[in-house]
Amino acid sequence: MIQPRPEGMSGGDVFSYARHRPEQTLLYQLIERYWPEFQSHLSETDRYLPRHVAREFDEYLECGRLENGFLRVRCEDCHLEHLVAFSCKRRGFCPSCGARRMAETAALLVDDVLPYKPIRQWVLSFPYPLRFLLSSNPLVMSKVLGIVNRVISTHLIKKAGVKATQAQTGAVTLIQRFGSALNLNVHFHMLFIDGAYQEKHNGQLRFHRVNAPTASELNTLVAAISQRVAGHLERQGLLVRDDESSYLTLDLQDDDAMHQLQEHSITYRIAVGPQQGRKVFTLQTIPSWEDDDFGTNQVGKIAGFSLHAGVATKTRERKKLERLCRYISRPAVSEKRLALTSQGKVRYQLKTPYRDGSTHVIFEPLDFMAKLAALVPKPRANLTRYHGVLAPNSKQRIFVTPAKRGKGNTQKQGVKDDEPALVDCHQSMTWAERLKRVFNIDVTICSRCGGAVRIIACIEDPSVINKILAHLDAKSGTPATVNQIPEPRAPPQESLFD
Repeated sequence: MIQPRPEGMSGGDVFSYARHRPEQTLLYQLIERYWPEFQSHLSETDRYLPRHVAREFDEYLECGRLENGFLRVRCEDCHLEHLVAFSCKRRGFCPSCGARRMAETAALLVDDVLPYKPIRQWVLSFPYPLRFLLSSNPLVMSKVLGIVNRVISTHLIKKAGVKATQAQTGAVTLIQRFGSALNLNVHFHMLFIDGAYQEKHNGQLRFHRVNAPTASELNTLVAAISQRVAGHLERQGLLVRDDESSYLTLDLQDDDAMHQLQEHSITYRIAVGPQQGRKVFTLQTIPSWEDDDFGTNQVGKIAGFSLHAGVATKTRERKKLERLCRYISRPAVSEKRLALTSQGKVRYQLKTPYRDGSTHVIFEPLDFMAKLAALVPKPRANLTRYHGVLAPNSKQRIFVTPAKRGKGNTQKQGVKDDEPALVDCHQSMTWAERLKRVFNIDVTICSRCGGAVRIIACIEDPSVINKILAHLDAKSGTPATVNQIPEPRAPPQESLFD
């Protein structure tokens, strides 16, 4: 959380840091109130959520709460103290942890991974049945992503006019699991280098830039992707096609609560309650006047597949690229778009109105909990993937990435002996670095006197936590008595009896 810097402070920063209070947000209050009731509702029908989903809710209720532990930070000059609560670090729906991950991911991609070349965003959406399959089976999702990457890479190499055996592309894929209406919508955001690298005989790389894809090329690509994905699923026995229709063959248990929640979330239907199975209620306005074919030159569609490639950045547009990276790695839930109706229902505003004029979706509180549960990814399912010259094991990665990260013999790759050793692992950004990167807030500097701030203790003992919190002002959240430097005084006088 940020607030205006107090008057009298020097420095160019406009804002200073203030502790985030999740218990005052509507999302936290809804989960705190209805999470036990939602569990009871499922248990009454002998349905239970997976362990990782239940942990997502339980740990979210502890995220940012001082009662569960915190760091004590103190200014070395004026001794002003702040308490920094621990976070849950979950990947499902926590807005605070999602924002931290968004800032770190964008900084990593721009500073260390994506080269100083034109970058284009390719967005691929899937039909409803495939969304369910990809969300429930991470292995199949990885195979499908490999097919999609090869189709687009082959197109870029061919368009660059170089041989496939001598050229490579590079891409980073961020897998999003949510839609604007809190629906489960697995789709790929792929940041492709807008061209291909050709390897010369002397080992040097030459970059060939390509133009933006045309409408005909997008339609050809999406047709090839749909055919190859369908062929792969058919060979794996997951898809059956006949002369009249195609359908997925999924071996799912009828009483699997998670699968039922995901199915209803994907199809915009109510998951729990007496209205189960019906379409989610929406608020609509007058539809947009634009023609339905508006922007079709940037989108290719076929059989439920949709491929978009209309957003790109130039070589020197690094700030625009970072904004794009933040957008595609943003958290699933926006607290600013969340509200309650006068009847106690949950109203969520769409990011952009739908073509039919829908601007909001309305949920019963328990159905809102079901939508959040469906967004939780399976554990150990990597949602960020690297391809081509940007892959960790690529020999060309050291020459392409801004951080010069790569594997292999440094002498063979042309690195001088006196240069510092290259490190392949990435060190996560600190909490202070994230705030400074996104909001231009330096929490290592005191907001009152400008002195240096450092961590003095990590408090995890419940008894110590209770003692410290007893001295906190319930309204301001700051210590009631701030340790101050004593007033200056004269040196002690010599004793008259000496």
